[in-house]
Amino acid sequence: MKFRSESVIAHPRAAVFSAFRDQLPDIASYLDDISEIRVVSRSEADGVVTLHNEWASNSEIPAVARSFIKPENLRWDDHAIWDASAWQCRYDIKTRAFVDAVTCVGTNTFVDEGETTRVVLEGEFTINVKKLGIPSFIAGRVAPQIESFIIGMVKPNLEKTNAAVGRFLDAQ
Repeated sequence: MKFRSESVIAHPRAAVFSAFRDQLPDIASYLDDISEIRVVSRSEADGVVTLHNEWASNSEIPAVARSFIKPENLRWDDHAIWDASAWQCRYDIKTRAFVDAVTCVGTNTFVDEGETTRVVLEGEFTINVKKLGIPSFIAGRVAPQIESFIIGMVKPNLEKTNAAVGRFLDAQ
């Protein structure tokens, strides 16, 4: 399922781009459901920064899901390529739960609007329900519903991150 979101952050593009790329561990404290963002690896070559960040959520797991989602599953790996010349980040998110069943890839584009920045988030989220153990005779009907439900949670979190970057820059 494809998703798209746009947010305006009341700071110049260079500051917003740099904060997203270089200061996410500090921005974590501005996100109420994120306990930590840790840089696992970082490399730079020819104006391109390649990052592997590990995100950790402090969200409570609903009782009905506790038997198959453990606290250690509330972490995910964010592999990103930041191209400053294009003002864009390409990402590939790897979950810790249902690793073979879930993919999330996309781009964040930072559009200069003078003293503000429009952040355009575009991506695609897919779930292979067969790898979740859902019988094939209902998988076709269930997959879009599961994807819609998860996108309904993911998209607001992406937007919350944009708002957190804005608050982080306001505090600087």
